[in-house]
Amino acid sequence: MTLSAATVIGVTGCVFCGVVAGSVPAFEVAATASAVAFLDTRPVFKGHVLVAPREHLVTVADLPAAVLPDYFSFVQRLSGAVEGGLGAGGTFIAINNKVSQSVPHLHTHVVPRTKGDGLRGFFWPRTKYASDEEAAEYAARIAAAYTALT
Repeated sequence: MTLSAATVIGVTGCVFCGVVAGSVPAFEVAATASAVAFLDTRPVFKGHVLVAPREHLVTVADLPAAVLPDYFSFVQRLSGAVEGGLGAGGTFIAINNKVSQSVPHLHTHVVPRTKGDGLRGFFWPRTKYASDEEAAEYAARIAAAYTALT
């Protein structure tokens, strides 16, 4: 499964709007009233989760103040779920605003980290899942850990 610019769904052809609407396939991990979490199809490390608000917004400055608590508490819980579900030593959490934002829809990266994993600075090497089954297994492990935290 690949999310690509060729997939035209939602607001101005936004792929993430399609994921949120359920019309673009994704390995969903969890969802709240304000956001959906799913696996990145080009993960820095396997288990790399993207959290996208349901509303089409481009930058963190566009996120309504009323949504901030739910959105970032969701990111916080997912960070714990990524660690617990994958046995990661920690997580790297990041948001790109416009520059290096491959999809112009606000999204937060929750990347599993382990000591000595090779991630340095802001260089983000990318990997891929061996199969959809492997991606689904990672999503299920994180989802189970997320459910256990809520």
